[in-house]
Amino acid sequence: MPRYLMTVVEPSVGEPPTPEALERIMKDVDALHREMADAGIWVFGGGLHPPTTSTTLRPSGGDILAVDGPFIEGKEHAGGFSVIDVPDLDAALAWGRKLVRATTIPIEVRPFYADSTDTPSA
Repeated sequence: MPRYLMTVVEPSVGEPPTPEALERIMKDVDALHREMADAGIWVFGGGLHPPTTSTTLRPSGGDILAVDGPFIEGKEHAGGFSVIDVPDLDAALAWGRKLVRATTIPIEVRPFYADSTDTPSA
């Protein structure tokens, strides 16, 4: 079955949720992850530390330059992700909708290439 990446798209600006709201969100996300595992579609997932903890590696001539922080500044960042293995895009979107309800923020759903012979499409 095809695999899909569901990326949690967090705002980089504005007020974070209250501790009470965050606790509720985390309980809802944990329950959804259990539901995915019970359905046999769960592959892997997790939350990410803030973008300020990242290091970006860039090609620089014949060397690799390490830069503190995200590769680009933006109003949004990846806050976490889930990888699922489902029959098709419709099924991935159905699970993505459940994740939107659990996280209360946008979710990007994107397919993986099926194998190493796949090529990017325009």
